[in-house]
Amino acid sequence: MYLLKLLWRNSFRHRLRTTLTIVGITIAILAFGMLRTFINAWYAGVDASSASRLVTRNAISLVFPLPISYKDRIRQVDGVKTVSYGSWFGGIYIDEKNFFPNFAVEIENYLKLYPEFVLPPEQLNAVVHDRKACVVGRKLAERFGWKIGDTIVLKGTIYPGDWEFVLRGIYRGKEQGTDETQMFFNWDYLNETMRKLVPRRADQVGFYMVGVADPSHAADVAAAIDKTFRNSLAETLTETEKAFQLGFISMTEAIIIAIQLVSFVVIIIIMAVVANTMAMTARERINEYAVFKTLGFRGCHIAGMVFGESLVISMTGCAIGVALTYPVARAFGTALSDYFPIFNVAPVTIAMDIGAALMVGIVAAIFPTWRAVTIRIADGLRRIG
Repeated sequence: MYLLKLLWRNSFRHRLRTTLTIVGITIAILAFGMLRTFINAWYAGVDASSASRLVTRNAISLVFPLPISYKDRIRQVDGVKTVSYGSWFGGIYIDEKNFFPNFAVEIENYLKLYPEFVLPPEQLNAVVHDRKACVVGRKLAERFGWKIGDTIVLKGTIYPGDWEFVLRGIYRGKEQGTDETQMFFNWDYLNETMRKLVPRRADQVGFYMVGVADPSHAADVAAAIDKTFRNSLAETLTETEKAFQLGFISMTEAIIIAIQLVSFVVIIIIMAVVANTMAMTARERINEYAVFKTLGFRGCHIAGMVFGESLVISMTGCAIGVALTYPVARAFGTALSDYFPIFNVAPVTIAMDIGAALMVGIVAAIFPTWRAVTIRIADGLRRIG
């Protein structure tokens, strides 16, 4: 306890310099934590993917549809447990700024494939038996103030016209990282409307969601599905949900790499700042270290004081930075909810913050410690100021 008190007092002997250094560390840790949280949010869809789900799409591109008749043939493939299907709808609610993902899906089996979407049985039953029914996530409902029974009108982009839905279900996430900002409605409603308006676009889906009985055989099942439709007019590409999500992430890989580099550059810069502070401190106290040596203190004791002071400064800044990360991330998550529905500070991010602060404190103290330990007593006592 006495040693900690000594280190704390030594750290704040020059209060302005130490305070500014701690502020710098706080900002650096906060920036590092936010950048890592941003990267985690970017990969949220990948992390939430399941090994038991496959995605089957058109082999040429996701924008090309597949016939609805593929459903029964996929279900007959060995290892397939559940099959659902859907299409990206891309509707707009009132204004383009009100963006949120909306899909036309075969709801009953689709929700079976996503047990992380928790929907009360009575709401599920209402959705299945109402062609115009839709299901939305809890966060999306809170964002627009929707409640069960409300009418929601979306302006179609891919499918032109005004589309009217009745809110019959609000799902919540089973886990904290579950996306609660999506909207699903009955694919039959979309298909029946297309049969009347644009018959050539009817009986087509954008993708199939396939549940496999044994995740360890997912690759074999995917290969079997694609083999079934080889040399057909619409060949398929089947991959795991994680690989499907990573396909979108790869389009922005350069941005992710740049953000990762910036996060590490921030730590290197603050390391230089703390090293400069510790170097100035060690230079000012050379004569004190010489006196310690004359009193019988060994090099390990002096090294402990220098390293301890450096760690006190860096960990104080880290503690403040970590404490600020949560409210700042919450504010960012609210502001960017349209683009990042999951923006939570992960425990691994906090661990990286602490690890980075420890590394800064240790590395910054290496040279000042070496100088304090190796200086001769006579040279140290000769120093003034």
